[in-house]
Amino acid sequence: MDHTNKNELKLWYKAPAEKWEEALPLGNGRLGAMVFGGTKVEKLQLNEDTLWSGEPGENINKQANFTLDRVRELVFNGKYAEAEQLIESKMVGEDSEAYQPLGDLLIEHIVEGDVIDFRRELDLQTAVALTEYKINDATYRREAFISHPDQVLAIRVKSYGQECSPIRLRIQLDSLHPHKINEGKDNSLILSGQSPISVKNPGEILYDDHRGLRFQIHIQGKTNKGELSITNDALEISGDNEVMVLLTAKTNFTKFNEVPDPDLAGIQKQCQDILANANYWGYEELKHRHLVDYQSLFHRVSLSLDHEQQYEKLPTNERLEIYKTNRDDIALEALYFQYGRYLLISSSRPGTQAANLQGIWNPFIKPPWNSDYTTNINTEMNYWPAEVCNLTECHDPLFDLIEDLSITGQKTAKELYGARGFAVHHNVDLWRMSTPSSGQASWAFWPMAGVWLASHLWEHYLFTLDNKFLEEKAYPLMKEAAQFCLDWLVEGPEGYLVTNPSTSPENKFLTYDGQSTAVSYASTMDMTLMRELFQTCLQASKQLNIEDDFLEEVSEALERLAPYKINKAGRLQEWIEDFAEHEPGHRHVSHLYGLYPGNQINRKQTPNLVEAVRNTLTYRLENGGGHTGWSCAWLIHLFARLHDPINAHDYLQTLLARSTHPNLFDDHPPFQIDGNFGGTSGIAEMLVQSHLGEIELLPALPKAWKNGRVSGLKARGGFEVTIEWADGQLTLAEISSTKQTDAIVSYNNQQVKIESEEGTVLTTNTIKVDSNSKLIVLSVEKSKID
Repeated sequence: MDHTNKNELKLWYKAPAEKWEEALPLGNGRLGAMVFGGTKVEKLQLNEDTLWSGEPGENINKQANFTLDRVRELVFNGKYAEAEQLIESKMVGEDSEAYQPLGDLLIEHIVEGDVIDFRRELDLQTAVALTEYKINDATYRREAFISHPDQVLAIRVKSYGQECSPIRLRIQLDSLHPHKINEGKDNSLILSGQSPISVKNPGEILYDDHRGLRFQIHIQGKTNKGELSITNDALEISGDNEVMVLLTAKTNFTKFNEVPDPDLAGIQKQCQDILANANYWGYEELKHRHLVDYQSLFHRVSLSLDHEQQYEKLPTNERLEIYKTNRDDIALEALYFQYGRYLLISSSRPGTQAANLQGIWNPFIKPPWNSDYTTNINTEMNYWPAEVCNLTECHDPLFDLIEDLSITGQKTAKELYGARGFAVHHNVDLWRMSTPSSGQASWAFWPMAGVWLASHLWEHYLFTLDNKFLEEKAYPLMKEAAQFCLDWLVEGPEGYLVTNPSTSPENKFLTYDGQSTAVSYASTMDMTLMRELFQTCLQASKQLNIEDDFLEEVSEALERLAPYKINKAGRLQEWIEDFAEHEPGHRHVSHLYGLYPGNQINRKQTPNLVEAVRNTLTYRLENGGGHTGWSCAWLIHLFARLHDPINAHDYLQTLLARSTHPNLFDDHPPFQIDGNFGGTSGIAEMLVQSHLGEIELLPALPKAWKNGRVSGLKARGGFEVTIEWADGQLTLAEISSTKQTDAIVSYNNQQVKIESEEGTVLTTNTIKVDSNSKLIVLSVEKSKID
């Protein structure tokens, strides 16, 4: 089924980008480019997803294992601040390495005259960036896209007009890293450079002639009637009214635990072969192949929100400025939803690295937070839209990352804590660092990231019902994460199994004598993650018909885990004791994980905890919470799960109005891509939920979205959902499935069950709502299983 949206899905502007946050992103999962849309000089800032600082190796703090027992003793004796000081002096480690910029492609347009009628745009339905302008009655049109099937950045420059003015271009490559430029075969240019061996120390960027990653960028021009030449390290093109430029790049990275080969002959040949193949196809066929590939993913989902205001006639930056005041451009909200899907397709494809803190787009040698994988929320949020927004293939790079971390994390678990399984802390890089970073215990010391990451494996199974994936990849990794949990747990003063030492990511509390600290035992986040993992391991083992001693361990430990606690103010406690909060409006809401992305806290089984979460959110927000982009995005999901469309929509509006750059990148501040992905999945969560064993339709529909339609969203159980609504009420739904499973569908607390007969699958179930808000199944189409 074609789910294309009839409305234009474009970001567009009347002027070139003056800063990076105004440029438009292109990507194929591996290569990234920020297109500035210049006229006389165009700039495309480039990235390649394996270009990082550093080299293989795990820095293990040998003192940690010898310090652990003393820290636990201090914690159980209530000496929290002293335990924290000991952790910070003996148990933390070094920072992660940093994701690096690749270089710049500079295209100088040599022409006299003034520029008029300028427009630049990014079409989300084609993943093509366009820049168009007039000079001297000639129109110049420059298109750019990055092809996943052919692994090239392709640019076409054309001139139109009565005389079809010939194009003169001077094209150069540059990089912030040490580099040299050589002429390659067939009038190509090659930039060869090296990445830093370290950027960890403040103000220090270290290069080493014998260590660190190397890279190459190759460009090549093609013209039918004009001339090509290389002069002074520049590719010069003149005399034609249509020019194609191709670019590709490679690093000598192979695997996270392999020292790269300094001989660049291999990557040079790879780049040459890529360009030769792309030249064989030509621009139109390259573009066609790109569109077929990209649209096979993007067109799976459409969202239409009927609206009266015609803000689409305005440039995107002007729409955003108006939105900051009026907040009534619901078409911009629909555009933002699809922009998040576009960004995930562009930064995470099978075989590439996972999307990092900035996706794949970064202009700095020392980017904010190293543009790493921050695994105490941000990396996970990047992938919240993957399943529900019908981009399940884009989830694959995260699973590869987890698999790598199970290797480095085994060493971390064993040598730091004497534990089985694998442990991961809050910062990860290309080399799969799994140890604590340097710094305060509130962020550096949190060995539960592997547990959170493992939840994505189970979620993928729930959405796809892929038993092969569950057996071969998900369950073995979940088991290893759970083995670490089993060994990390100790018996606490109340007889429960608890984590000690324990932090709640990046937050702090006040001890009873007024000291600010982050370290206690059995934080709600720790216990929630472990409880979820133990439960999913048991469910997976039943599905796979596994019975062994490990499962007995898990069952026994599950029964003894420290429970949730509600304090005397009716709020869910974040720590084992009802400590005063150091920062009542803290941006992290880790203790609410059980509501979202988890499901332990829900209206059916734990209404008291749901109310405690509601009270917690009220208190947190009254004190300034949700003030960063990604934290605001998390709030959308939490309120959607609470069936609170007013607040869910309010925080979506806040995310767009307060935390969004002109190119719609999330502004943490500064730029972090997790807010974009969280905003997209938050919108999906307002429209469809499936975490309680049923497909719930329009659970948090905002009043402003009076009429609309969404198609192609996924629900757990292997279902695809299309729904329509009018005057705020559901009118029609179609539920389809490729699996032999039953569907339970609900709306406004009314349920219907659609059963699959033996030997058939549900293809389309059309459901209508009568005047009493009851669901009626109009037709059930079934097909035989081959």
